[in-house]
Amino acid sequence: MKNYSLKVAKMIAEAAEEKKAKDTVILNLSKITLLTDYFVITTGESAPQLKAINNFIIEKLKKKEIKLLHQEGTPEAGWVLMDYGDVVVHIFTKEKRDFYDLEYLWQEARKVRFKREKIEKKLEGRNNNG
Repeated sequence: MKNYSLKVAKMIAEAAEEKKAKDTVILNLSKITLLTDYFVITTGESAPQLKAINNFIIEKLKKKEIKLLHQEGTPEAGWVLMDYGDVVVHIFTKEKRDFYDLEYLWQEARKVRFKREKIEKKLEGRNNNG
């Protein structure tokens, strides 16, 4: 099950990056809490971008039949929390991310790498074809 959760976390991080989110990180919390296995934390520059990131993640995961269990916050408030059970997503403006500082609060968590270059190659391919 943990391998599945990791795949979901990476899918979410890649979706956020596709919508130009910044400083996306995946934290592995599986060994330090029972709350969830992974946090995906990312930053958008404005309420419309937070909304776009949020909607794109929902759309991408729905195609894989992965349902959003719960959501809190609003893009206008500068933060959105998306609960996928074993993966919790935090989409912040820079100000809210600095304020909540989840990476500091969960500093014992191991950061997980994901393939940003995969997204960059897709974008380069579009630019070369267009």
